[in-house]
Amino acid sequence: MMAIIGMFFQDGLTGSAWGDWANYTASPLRAFENELGVQAPLGFFDPFGMTKDGDMEAFKRRRSTELKNGRVAMLATMGYIVPEYFRFPGYCSPSEGVKFADIPNGLAAISKVPAAGWTQWFLFLGLIEKGLYTFDPTRAPGDYKNAGVLGVPNGSTMTPGEGRNRKLNSELANGRLAMMAIIGMFFQDGLTGSAWGDWSNYTDSPLRAFENELGVQAPVGYFDPMGMSKDGDLKTFRRRRESELKNGRVAMFATIGYMVPEYFKFPGYLAPSSNLKFADVPNGIAAITKVPAEGWLQWVALCGCYEFCVNTPVDPADPGNYGKGKFGYGNMVLGITAEPMQDPEGRKRALNSELANGRLAMMAILGLWVQDGLFGTPYGLYTGSSAFETELGVQPPVGFWDPLGFTKTDDAASFRRRRYVELKHGRVAMFACLGYIVPEYYRWPGDLSPSLGLKFSDVPTGFAAFSKVPLSGWAQMVAFAGTVELFQYVDDPKRPPGDFENAGFLGIPNSFVKINDPEVKQKKLAAELANGRLAMMAIIGMFFQNGLTGEAWGDWSLYTDSPLRAFEGELGVQAPVGFWDPLGLSADGDVDTFKRRRAAELKHGRICMLACVGYIVPEYFRWPGYLSPEKGIKFADMPHGIAAISKVPLEGWVQIVLFLGHYEGYFWRQDPKRAPGDYEGYGFLGAGKNFIFNFDPIEFKDPEVRKTKLAAEIANGRLAMVALMAMLFQNGTVGTTGPAMWLPAA
Repeated sequence: MMAIIGMFFQDGLTGSAWGDWANYTASPLRAFENELGVQAPLGFFDPFGMTKDGDMEAFKRRRSTELKNGRVAMLATMGYIVPEYFRFPGYCSPSEGVKFADIPNGLAAISKVPAAGWTQWFLFLGLIEKGLYTFDPTRAPGDYKNAGVLGVPNGSTMTPGEGRNRKLNSELANGRLAMMAIIGMFFQDGLTGSAWGDWSNYTDSPLRAFENELGVQAPVGYFDPMGMSKDGDLKTFRRRRESELKNGRVAMFATIGYMVPEYFKFPGYLAPSSNLKFADVPNGIAAITKVPAEGWLQWVALCGCYEFCVNTPVDPADPGNYGKGKFGYGNMVLGITAEPMQDPEGRKRALNSELANGRLAMMAILGLWVQDGLFGTPYGLYTGSSAFETELGVQPPVGFWDPLGFTKTDDAASFRRRRYVELKHGRVAMFACLGYIVPEYYRWPGDLSPSLGLKFSDVPTGFAAFSKVPLSGWAQMVAFAGTVELFQYVDDPKRPPGDFENAGFLGIPNSFVKINDPEVKQKKLAAELANGRLAMMAIIGMFFQNGLTGEAWGDWSLYTDSPLRAFEGELGVQAPVGFWDPLGLSADGDVDTFKRRRAAELKHGRICMLACVGYIVPEYFRWPGYLSPEKGIKFADMPHGIAAISKVPLEGWVQIVLFLGHYEGYFWRQDPKRAPGDYEGYGFLGAGKNFIFNFDPIEFKDPEVRKTKLAAEIANGRLAMVALMAMLFQNGTVGTTGPAMWLPAA
């Protein structure tokens, strides 16, 4: 419904449901689309149509207000952050005996600042508003006669031109971001008592009513960003949960329906009267035009029959339960009855898995539709082009990477500005990474601040240095960086981004070392971009490590508050990574959930080890005789790798599924009292009673030997999972399992 309304709207404005905005020449918004603040990827964004009347005076007033709010928000955001690391010494109010150190951060400060302080603020702001920075209709919004760069009263001004526009655009963008940020801080502060507050402190949340429901899984927990369940209405929650389950189940079928026809289609006719075979129906969206009207009617009738007659709810308190048992196969066409799952824990785990898989399938089917609609196939590749595909920084294996479409307008000026910013950030990040590493091995001798008696060797590495460097030191750093930014390295629109007239090799000011060979220069510039990108990722990792453990090379043992401590003595925790859970899936410390994931990891690892062997062995040996005597298919006739999927007959797949299901559901059943992956009666290599040869299991009596072998199994399984993905990818890319797969140069 939303989509069709949007199509009607787009079609009416531009003449096409996929109409280009440029076709809507009658739009009153055209009057403002070249104004400051119109930036990719949104362009001119006015969803409420506040500028549709084309009133320039009203636009200027709103822009002036936006700038003011953005500037205040930027200061407010800094005011939330800075007091976490630095506070002025002395008194905020000597008469009241209130020190700056006594004032809490955030909303709690409102009650601490005395009335005289609030009066001073209002007077100061009123003086600025009405006296110093007065609005002049002849000047651009937010441009005050007495204000210079950074709003310094009577300071130097920027020369009109591209550089000025870029900085003003940046101010607008930063102000918008700051307005969102400060609202988020207020919200977080109000709910939890701190701008960085822990969600667990918000005990009055109506969402608490549902946070123990099915589908609440790590790392997100209870996720309801739109607050649809904030009224605590249990009946509405259950209705939505039932809808989610239905949509998820349909999406799982639909996703399978996209994949299976790539390898198998039913023989015979879909519509004998129309002479339409199953093999004639294309895969994906194109199939919609091939299926006859009678086929669609049959589908609608079948789905409606299940919706209104077959799948009737059993218990209102159990959404999605229609009394059909495991996999929902009970009471179908043949009238089969199905037993419900008896184990409460097993049932809960299976239902959680269904929800998670359904959510994943809904995302997957949307992705397949978008991919199919754009490229004509759900596995389509991007064959278009971009004006920037040959620019520096376009490197394999990703190529030109712009998933958010920032460059889709092919605006060279915007691309140049972003590249300029990327280079700056990368260069700063490279210095920052060095600044984390070098002090571990070398520090300057002497005093950092002679007046304070502070030596360089007294300043710790990382975040802890913030509190040690005196205020005058920060002022010097800001002044130095500002001088370099504004005077030494000045951007010249005629030169490539980041190429400054006064900077030579490695950015050395006025350096005599220049790179004259164009090929060498391009290679070094591409390397700088790649290293800068790596450094930006690295410094974020260092910050994160520093914040958790107290140092950038922090020992994990220092992070004593981590809930992951509950599992760091488990099998699979091996050097050099240790206990590795970057998504925090085990952050809740739930032992049962950890065991279930470990059992799943072991199963996947074991299957992948067999699959890797299955890729390698047929290169040297194949069974003699027939795979399917009835169809005359010999083992020797079977291609290797992915191509084998289309050769195995349907009966063979049924046998494989039944064999695996028999082992999964009967032989290798997990006992909650035993370790994950440890099945009663099965020993070394999974051999034992009820196995094909039915002999006694081989078990390791020595605990150390057993632990070593189990740890090796996990490590080998992990390696096999990665290896198999690479084999499948390689096989799918080069189309063979022969020498071209293993040795691409062959």
